[in-house]
Amino acid sequence: MIDEPDLFGFIPDAEYPDAPGHRNVETSIAAAEDIAPKLGRLQRMAEEAIRSAGYHGATADELAAILDVSRWTIQPRTTELKLKGLVVDSGVRRRNCTGKAAIVWVAPEFQRSEAA
Repeated sequence: MIDEPDLFGFIPDAEYPDAPGHRNVETSIAAAEDIAPKLGRLQRMAEEAIRSAGYHGATADELAAILDVSRWTIQPRTTELKLKGLVVDSGVRRRNCTGKAAIVWVAPEFQRSEAA
């Protein structure tokens, strides 16, 4: 039997990516426990923002700015959404705040074919 999400989207005893991941280190576990009640809402917000961006998509830094949350809060959500099949790597890269190339995420229906 699958547990149903609570009011905040948290699924009891859920596993990654339906629950936040951690590195089996005390501080990482504490951070995962802290974000768990907000996880479903943050994933929905990130997915909606990426979907709204259409073919242009969004990087983690851009999502953080759009949603007015820290990059460290939203970047892990993109990996979770990717694992759920709700967003994909567009193959495009844009510079993030450090000047490094960053993945531009899009909804699957906005993924461009390699032939295009």
